[in-house]
Amino acid sequence: MTDEIEKEPEAQADTLSRETVETILAAVEAGDHDALLDALEPLHAADIADLLEQISRSERRALITLWGVKLDGAVLSELEEGVRDEILAELPDAILAAAVQDLETDDVVYLTEDMDEPQQERILRALDAADRVAVEQSLQYEEDSAGRLMQREVVVAPEHWTVGDSIDFMRAEEWLPDSFYDLIIVDPQMHPTGIVSLGRLMGSGRATKLKDLMNEDFRTLRVDQPQDDVAYVFNKYHLISAPVVDENGRLVGVITIDDAMEVLEEETEQDMRLLAGVGDEELSDGVAVIARSRFVWLTVNLGTAILASAVIAMFTSTIEAVVALAVLMPIVASMGGNAGTQTLTVAVRALATRNLTSSNMGRFIGREGFVGLINGLGFALLIGLLAGLFYADATLGLVIGVAMIGNMVVAGFAGVLVPIALDRLGADPALASGTFVTTITDVFGFFAFLGLAGAMLL
Repeated sequence: MTDEIEKEPEAQADTLSRETVETILAAVEAGDHDALLDALEPLHAADIADLLEQISRSERRALITLWGVKLDGAVLSELEEGVRDEILAELPDAILAAAVQDLETDDVVYLTEDMDEPQQERILRALDAADRVAVEQSLQYEEDSAGRLMQREVVVAPEHWTVGDSIDFMRAEEWLPDSFYDLIIVDPQMHPTGIVSLGRLMGSGRATKLKDLMNEDFRTLRVDQPQDDVAYVFNKYHLISAPVVDENGRLVGVITIDDAMEVLEEETEQDMRLLAGVGDEELSDGVAVIARSRFVWLTVNLGTAILASAVIAMFTSTIEAVVALAVLMPIVASMGGNAGTQTLTVAVRALATRNLTSSNMGRFIGREGFVGLINGLGFALLIGLLAGLFYADATLGLVIGVAMIGNMVVAGFAGVLVPIALDRLGADPALASGTFVTTITDVFGFFAFLGLAGAMLL
């Protein structure tokens, strides 16, 4: 028994190993359906999705064809959008119908919400009548809202039921969702009045009334709430699931922790992309698509670089007179840019988690400015001494030191104020803020350094 326990983590360590991929592709190449099923059987849907994203398009097509009606619909909801659209376009209707039948409504909504109408209709036709109605109703809600995120399959019970009634009901029903965590207690008008966790339910006697067990201090979400609000509520209050209600307070669905965490991951990934000025590109995208998506922000970068160069051009005569300035001025701009990016990252994250509010904004801005001043003084002393000694010119050391202090302070303020300004304008605070912050620090750094040099050295 001990040996088995020790070996289990090793077996689970890497389910999508190179050997596994080679085994699957060998089965595909040989056209061996049974061998393919045996190789895929121990893999999670997310691992199979990773495999499909990593292999070539021809290998992907051959694998899906060989898999046939045994295709796991959960894999489709795990795929990147580009790969998923490619697979769905090539799937025969019979295979598609078999794949989506067992999916919960929130997964079907996720699959269909970004599709063209003809593709969307193919998916809807594959569902039974009840599921189709549920999905169509969810698709009527705003994109990126709780209504789109929720699943319609909800386990409810009236207050007057006992634990025994609830257990008998759940055992008798065939439509229960694959995974749920709470029994939602409702009144006759379908208003949620409390929740009972499955753990508490199973730990109580059959005669116990649900009203005596239910937790009345629970949180509901409105169908029109943005999905980032949903993720925030789940993360802050450590929720496992939450009922979703309509404008009249009636229960219409439930959101579970897995869906909320997916949103949180999406929001974090989106912030990372926007900070770098990268669009929604995927590893499976072609060269032309990626180049086109990056072109816009590279164009913006070109404009900001020209602006910084224009500042340098104003001091051409100064640089010609003191050649050492050309060597030293990138140091001032680079240090300011890096300091600004550090502050920017902290500010964007604080805005995303709603820790940066109007009540503490002034304190946060002042703190970052003071941090910039302290770091500026330290690096000013260091680079000032090095430059003064290397070029045997104390005034030159003083010039770069003062410029360094000023640019580090500006970097601290810019790193906070740029994302705050974008947020106040209704834009995502991560919207390539790095480009604007580095532009500010470059322009100010060059202007301060070269301007001081012109005034003090010539």
